[in-house]
Amino acid sequence: MSVEKILVVEDHSDTLELLKYNLTSSGYGVVTAMDGHKALEQARNEKPDLILLDLMLPGMDGLEVCRRLKQETGTQHIPVIMLTAKGEEVDRVVGLELGVDDYVVKPFSPRELVLRIKAVLRRSLDSEPTKPDKWDREGLSVDFEAHTVEADGEEVPLTATEFKLLSELLQHEGKVRTRDHLLDTVWDTHFEGYSRTVDTHIRRLRQKLGNYADYIETVRGVGYRFKT
Repeated sequence: MSVEKILVVEDHSDTLELLKYNLTSSGYGVVTAMDGHKALEQARNEKPDLILLDLMLPGMDGLEVCRRLKQETGTQHIPVIMLTAKGEEVDRVVGLELGVDDYVVKPFSPRELVLRIKAVLRRSLDSEPTKPDKWDREGLSVDFEAHTVEADGEEVPLTATEFKLLSELLQHEGKVRTRDHLLDTVWDTHFEGYSRTVDTHIRRLRQKLGNYADYIETVRGVGYRFKT
């Protein structure tokens, strides 16, 4: 059985060594980074099972690191635990909107942190994404196999791109999809500076959904999500 690998991103060497010692003692493989740019490099190269990410980092803070990780198809599914000395609710809210799985405030108990890591890894394993054949709520129905959408019994004529965009939001219901991520997954490429493309298609999709337009929520400054 392979050892689960954790990427620890922390700019204080004493804290980094403490975390590395406790995680290694608990049977995990550990790779480290002390700044945001190195964290992105390690995440891309090492493909860890979980990232323990400090918020306050030199050069690029933890929220920006997390935002970039969630934009890339190769790293977006890696669970993230944010580690920080700050306790303001705004940091927690932004972190959770970006896809952070847990939030631990310093000072912390190493033993409790290991338990939280185990819980997040277990949830991640139990919730491997599966694509349903069909989605229904109230009067809105989406058939992923037939590529059809019905609202109140009437078919909604969507283009192939609009259907793919709706499917991406639905299959990650309740989770924020950034504009850059949607460009990568729906358009199969990245158009630098063309996030307006996503906004335009979202607007058209909402128009076609009519009474169900508000199911697609805008997360200001981040992207979009399908309301749970």
